[in-house]
Amino acid sequence: MRLFGIFLGIAVALAAPVNALSILSDGRLAFDVMRNGKDIGDHSYNFSGPSGAFTVTVATNVEVKVPLIRTTVYSFKHASVETWKGGKLQQLSSVTNDDGTPHELKTKNKGVLPASLWNDDIVRSGKLMNTVDGTIMNVRVADLGTETVNTKRGSVPAHHYQVSGDLARDLWYDANGNLAQVAFRADDGSTVMYIRK
Repeated sequence: MRLFGIFLGIAVALAAPVNALSILSDGRLAFDVMRNGKDIGDHSYNFSGPSGAFTVTVATNVEVKVPLIRTTVYSFKHASVETWKGGKLQQLSSVTNDDGTPHELKTKNKGVLPASLWNDDIVRSGKLMNTVDGTIMNVRVADLGTETVNTKRGSVPAHHYQVSGDLARDLWYDANGNLAQVAFRADDGSTVMYIRK
């Protein structure tokens, strides 16, 4: 049973100007991926190197199982590496397995930020690049103001943006501009969320 092409969208975000304005230069962001309140996997960002020349490694590993017999009915695995220099993306490489369908991408800067969601610079433009296949999508972004979101380490104030158009996502960013939470509806009608650890 193929649930969604939705996890192609896990790696999809909004595009912004060529230069990222608030790059997290070191550390890690990690999330539990939840479907209808149940943990189905993990999503993470690892940052290495100085702010002028750094690398972001993104990993997603999701498995949806039938509850009683624990048989996997859908899986999605994605790994990408972004290389940045002077605030500009130099190269992005990714390998994805979407429930048995393989994808591979190697691309240079296309004039938009990569579709990886990790900071709020992406909400300032109407285009995005899919980090699975490299396509550019058109989106609209609505600013819904500040809200409180729950993380595994407690509640944090976060800015809520609603994305529509070729991609439908709700995104929340903390005071430092880093991803705090994601929510979207999958093709099968289920609700998928990223909850920050």
